[in-house]
Amino acid sequence: MTLDLFAHDAHDPRDPHATSGERGISSDELAPGAFVLRGYARTAVAALQSDIDAIVAQAPLRHWLTPGGKRMSVAMTNCGEVGWISDRMGYRYGSHDPLSGREWPAMPASFVTLACEAAQAAGYDNFKPDACLINRYSLDARLTLHQDRDEREMGAPIVSVSLGLPAIFLWGGLQRSDRTRKVRLEPGDVVVWGGPSRLVYHGIASVEGSFDANAVRYNLTFRQAR
Repeated sequence: MTLDLFAHDAHDPRDPHATSGERGISSDELAPGAFVLRGYARTAVAALQSDIDAIVAQAPLRHWLTPGGKRMSVAMTNCGEVGWISDRMGYRYGSHDPLSGREWPAMPASFVTLACEAAQAAGYDNFKPDACLINRYSLDARLTLHQDRDEREMGAPIVSVSLGLPAIFLWGGLQRSDRTRKVRLEPGDVVVWGGPSRLVYHGIASVEGSFDANAVRYNLTFRQAR
């Protein structure tokens, strides 16, 4: 799958400020090193959802427990060389699904292509994602402000892809108490952050509703964990 969405722009396709009026794609800068690539994955949504379904068939979604014993409202699973795990033992990455004892499903080629090209479009070369956390949000699910800091490779960015229902993304600062901005994310939007923004606090305030009770939001978060 090719996601060269900036191919017809007059600007350098690796310029995160490049736009494509023909395809309706643009980029919003959240902070130094952090960008929302509007509609970057729009043409790939169906293929990505198909790959998600195949992964979930092998490693079902589940609600992890926090170290304090609270059940997370977001359902999660993983693919890649390692997967993110949360339980009473803490937050960590592991190569095997603790529910089945099997290795996490391999990361589909479509995921790798999207993650690497989005990172490059935001100015991050040589991104090599080895973990993809798949989150499913129902209408009542939330994700409180947090930092992604369980990875060994802090020099690599985070690439986050939105699918399904729109959501309100919270973008804060380097301290939990810093003021947050609310950013509406549509299906196909990709958020990339790294460099001086790598440890910014972020979360999901709400998922926007639908008349379809079965409608949900999916989020793919790509990381270079090891």
